[in-house]
Amino acid sequence: MTIFQFFLWSLLKVAVVTVVMLVGVAYTVLLERKLVGRIQNRWGPSRVGPFGLLQPLVDGAKSFLKEDIIPAGVYRPLYLAAPIISLGCALISIGVVPFGEPHIGPGGLDLFEISNINVGLLVILGVTSIGVYGIALAGWSSNNKYSLLGSLRSSAQLISYELALGLSLVGVVLRAGSLNLRVIVEQQATRGMATWNIFGGFQFVAFFIYLMAAYAETNRSPFDLPEAESELTGGYHTEYSSMKFAMFFMAEYANMITVGCVATLLFLGGWTSPLGDLMPAPQNILAHALFPIFWFVFKVFCFLFLYVWVRGTLPRFRYDQLMNFGWCYLMPLAMLNIVATSLWLAYH
Repeated sequence: MTIFQFFLWSLLKVAVVTVVMLVGVAYTVLLERKLVGRIQNRWGPSRVGPFGLLQPLVDGAKSFLKEDIIPAGVYRPLYLAAPIISLGCALISIGVVPFGEPHIGPGGLDLFEISNINVGLLVILGVTSIGVYGIALAGWSSNNKYSLLGSLRSSAQLISYELALGLSLVGVVLRAGSLNLRVIVEQQATRGMATWNIFGGFQFVAFFIYLMAAYAETNRSPFDLPEAESELTGGYHTEYSSMKFAMFFMAEYANMITVGCVATLLFLGGWTSPLGDLMPAPQNILAHALFPIFWFVFKVFCFLFLYVWVRGTLPRFRYDQLMNFGWCYLMPLAMLNIVATSLWLAYH
């Protein structure tokens, strides 16, 4: 395979994954609107297309066609760059996520992963951490006190919960002995659910910490303090309109999907079947390739369902409660989990 062909196939993989990711973002919004509607005893979107399935297309067109207003007092370079940074970081992080078992295509390329690198988990943590710069710059460049307060809240919130989130994953890395996401999944793939990290690896405490930190990282209820409509009008995106506002919205839901993918890979066995060897692998080549992807997508869907369920159930925290919960409870619990996992591995 020539360099040109390698580049072409790699570009095709990036394009396919990006399109699938953006479609997933659009229909995650629809899923949330439908589920929250049911929780609140109303229908949700139901007019555009059968069961409202074409609603995301209309919402996307509406965002493009709305008037794009730029306030007079903003610092234009950073004001325009902020949503691009947020969405760009949200989309880049999916590049190291494996979606299924290794299947080698033309030129030795893995069909179900854009890039298989040994420090994939570290790359995801690094890229998602940079995403907060988009929110911080949006709040500062908007020249609005509500936007600035929202961005400062988001920065403090991300720093606080990023530590707990990173520490919660140390136990999983210790068990696998690698930061490679495929290695972590293969280490859980021997006996189905019995060897998943959340059950067989005794990392259920780590999963709880990861779950709470993920809610805060993605600014989701009950930790959506950077937006807090009742306090800050709209927080960091108060002065944004049209497609620039939609880019922040897309970045939030893309981060939700990425967080769900990481939880699936690290705690829920990735693309492996819950029944393990009890469920025979399909003999058809196409089914053998797609069956693991089905399990992966199903687990991510369950994680997103839990996201929406929590939003429709729990009220927003006060800001002091948010900080207190992160520093006084999640951080010590994450460190205790590392010590307990280390002792357990040393004993065995």
